[in-house]
Amino acid sequence: MAGTLTLQLHGDYGYVVLVVVAGFFVLNYLAMKVVGARKKYGVKYPKMYSETNDTFNCYQRAHQNTLESYPLFLAFLVIGGLQFPKLCAICGVIYLAGRIVYAHGYYSGDPEKRMRGSFAYIGLLGLLVSTVVFALNLLGVF
Repeated sequence: MAGTLTLQLHGDYGYVVLVVVAGFFVLNYLAMKVVGARKKYGVKYPKMYSETNDTFNCYQRAHQNTLESYPLFLAFLVIGGLQFPKLCAICGVIYLAGRIVYAHGYYSGDPEKRMRGSFAYIGLLGLLVSTVVFALNLLGVF
């Protein structure tokens, strides 16, 4: 027998939705930076990386690394935001801002400068904790 789930969202969940939309723009911004770097450094499709230009590879890695962590970010944002919408929206903005700073540090051609954006993990950790607390509340632990 199938169960029924009724979900009532607080109006503040709109902030979470706006961060999801902002994430779309951040990913597209990073993608466009790779497209520009392809043209600038002459890296033709379908090559993912250049064998001769490490600066292009920095652009590509900044985008690829963001894509690698994005599904977890999105899941934690959407799920944790069900109970903590404002907190998760703030954490989401921190994460996205950190990814932009990370990318711009990488674009310098000095991969060590990408670490300037490591504050993104503060946002991701906040989302993780919010999601775990939400799960524990559902399970009746708290």
